[in-house]
Amino acid sequence: MAESMQSLDQLSQLKTAAPEAPKHEKKVDKFNRAYATGKRKDAVARVWIKPGAGKIVVNSREVETYFARPVLRMMIQQPLVAAQRAGQYDVICTVAGGGLSGQAGAVRHGISKALTYFEPDLRGVLKKGGFLTRDSRTVERKKYGKAKARRSFQFSKR
Repeated sequence: MAESMQSLDQLSQLKTAAPEAPKHEKKVDKFNRAYATGKRKDAVARVWIKPGAGKIVVNSREVETYFARPVLRMMIQQPLVAAQRAGQYDVICTVAGGGLSGQAGAVRHGISKALTYFEPDLRGVLKKGGFLTRDSRTVERKKYGKAKARRSFQFSKR
């Protein structure tokens, strides 16, 4: 240190500059679309969003035909509703792997990430809602000597 402190009062006057939070920039391609990858269980979704009428297309099909259960459709809409952007963006996505529930979670994760790339100001709202966190829970592997991951074979005394 160039100078030494003589008292605690001088220490309180010494202020260090707090590191500034990183500024997030808008990331769009030449077609004015934001791209993100969402994941959940074994499902991976590639999602593109662009300003539009709110049409959602999954694997070249309408969302109503691909995700027939209303719960899954509601799950996909959650990030748009939380950000108050429902009906303002067209969503095109391809999803593969896993089951329907995992695929819906992957699409939701992808939409959330793509929204933050298109509008970086929405990051706080989506982060608070838990939409940007990848749900890391996966199926537990099967162990040897077991019928499934934890289930033992039936015990017989004789």
